Amino acid sequence: MKIFLIFLMATLISFSLTAQQQGHKNKSNENCKGGKGNCVQAIDSIKYDLSSLEKDGLIYMRLEEKLARDVYLTLGKTYNQKMFVNIPESEQRHMDAVKVLLDKYEIPDPVTDNEIGSFTNTDFKKLFDDLVAKGQISFKDAMLVGKEIEEMDIKDLIERIEQTDNPDIKAVYENLKRGSENHLRAFTNHL
Repeated sequence: MKIFLIFLMATLISFSLTAQQQGHKNKSNENCKGGKGNCVQAIDSIKYDLSSLEKDGLIYMRLEEKLARDVYLTLGKTYNQKMFVNIPESEQRHMDAVKVLLDKYEIPDPVTDNEIGSFTNTDFKKLFDDLVAKGQISFKDAMLVGKEIEEMDIKDLIERIEQTDNPDIKAVYENLKRGSENHLRAFTNHL
C-alpha cells in the first residue's frame, strides 16, 4: 500500500509539473464527475504548516468518507442497485485522496482497520450502525440515508474549506465536495 501511495504522489507531482510547464490548468477535478477518475488534485511537494484544526479536519474527513463507503457497501448487499457499486468506488477514491494528504503531512491514519463497519471512533461506529439500520427498512429509506450522508459530507467539507488556507487541502476538499454533490443528485433523483 505504501508503495502505491508513493507512486501515486510521484505521479501527481509529475503531472502537476508537466501541466505547469505546458501552461495548462490542472483539470483533475473534472475526473470526479460521474464518479469516475481520481479525485486527488495534483499535490505539490511543498509541505505547508498545518494548524491543529487542519490536521483534525483531515482525520475527520478520512473517517467520514469511510463511513459513506461502508454504509453504501452494506446497503448494496440488501439492494441490488448499480449506485451501490459506483458510489462506494468513488468514496474509496475520496478516502485515498485524504490518505495521500495524511501521509504527506505524517498524520497517523485513523483508519486502522479497513474492514466494513469497523471504526475505532465510537461516534462513527454508532452513526454507521444507525444509518445502516435506517437504510435497510426500505429502498426509499436507503435513498434517504444516502441523501443524509451526502448532505452531511457537503456541510462538513464547506466548513473545512473555510478553516484552511492550505492549497493542497483546499483542492482535495473542493474535489470531494463536487463528488458529494454528484452523489446527492443521484440519491435525490432515485427518490
